[in-house]
Amino acid sequence: MYAERIAGLRSSAIRDILKLMSRPGIISFAGGLPAPELFPIKEIGDAAAKVLSRHGSSALQYSITEGLIPLREKIIKKLDPDSKYLSLENIIITQGSQQGLDLISKLFLDKGDTVFTETPSYLGALQSFQLFQANIFAIPSDEKGIQTEELGKKLKTHRPGLLYLMPNFQNPTGASIPMDRRYRLVEIAGKHDFMLIEDDPYGELIFEGEKLPSLFSLAQSKNFIYMSSFSKTIAPGFRVACVIADKEIIKKFAIVKQGTDLHTNTFGQYIVNEYLENGNYHEHINLLRETYKVRRDCMLSAMEKYFPKSAKWNKPAGGMFIWAILQEGYDAREILMRCIEKNVAFVPGQEFFPDGSGKNTMRLNFSNATAENIEEGIRRIGEVLVKTSPQI
Repeated sequence: MYAERIAGLRSSAIRDILKLMSRPGIISFAGGLPAPELFPIKEIGDAAAKVLSRHGSSALQYSITEGLIPLREKIIKKLDPDSKYLSLENIIITQGSQQGLDLISKLFLDKGDTVFTETPSYLGALQSFQLFQANIFAIPSDEKGIQTEELGKKLKTHRPGLLYLMPNFQNPTGASIPMDRRYRLVEIAGKHDFMLIEDDPYGELIFEGEKLPSLFSLAQSKNFIYMSSFSKTIAPGFRVACVIADKEIIKKFAIVKQGTDLHTNTFGQYIVNEYLENGNYHEHINLLRETYKVRRDCMLSAMEKYFPKSAKWNKPAGGMFIWAILQEGYDAREILMRCIEKNVAFVPGQEFFPDGSGKNTMRLNFSNATAENIEEGIRRIGEVLVKTSPQI
């Protein structure tokens, strides 16, 4: 009855975990959620009122598939201030980055095609590629992201259709790719002629160091696609994101999107555009950076205090996640079940590994909890870890 590709489909473990969050008193480090108390509600309300007053009939009407022109112009201006290599023909507005991944899969993947990803990698991307029956090859990563030397070795025996990366504060690890590897990736992609997908939802959430140029801007090549979103910087409920690519690719995106949903939410696009124009967007980004940095530091301090000494973790310079590696023999799924009994949750890291490895890893979100809840939640997880013996 169902299509062949549905046979191996399974629910997102993260979504399943989030269903448990309705129980009272639970502290969740599971979802990659922005802090709701920081949503610019008043400014968005003001923007919505202005939109309805000035553009009411247009904002509530069907719109063009590629997206609202003033919004697209603002995004392009931000990425290419001098208009050297981007124009309106290079951008399409999507229903969140997840739709961008879906459209990419529809455009570029046939059954059995090869996709390279860093490992671990974003679960939503893995699900999209798997739905279209791609073969996913995981390239090893370290604290600096994908290992370009290992990528080069893999390319000697396999030719991917796509390479999917999150260069800035990656989900789930929080790792960022340094400049030397960015240059190397551009070189490798040019030499081997595959499509490189750069997913950048967290790039604005930088706490420390210098903001690095995108792979897309470094390459300025037809073989690079850049994705970004306002879900983490304004509000995820709008589902307003974008894909930027060669104009011929964007034409194909528009055709595929027409068969999917015609266009992205018109009213949401108008509100985001108005907010960018008048809503103190940069001040809001600074508030997010300051708040999330404090929460990151609070979580790191609590982990140092309560986690067993055998556990290791990173210190991300931005984003929303800390990646922890437990002693060999721990099963993070088993740990999670015990933690839920103590009203605290996280995401087992195994969900992010295409090959099913990583049983002893865990992703912890720090953006969606107060400092008080971070301290208490990490204390509860630490208590479970200390009382659980690894199975060696």
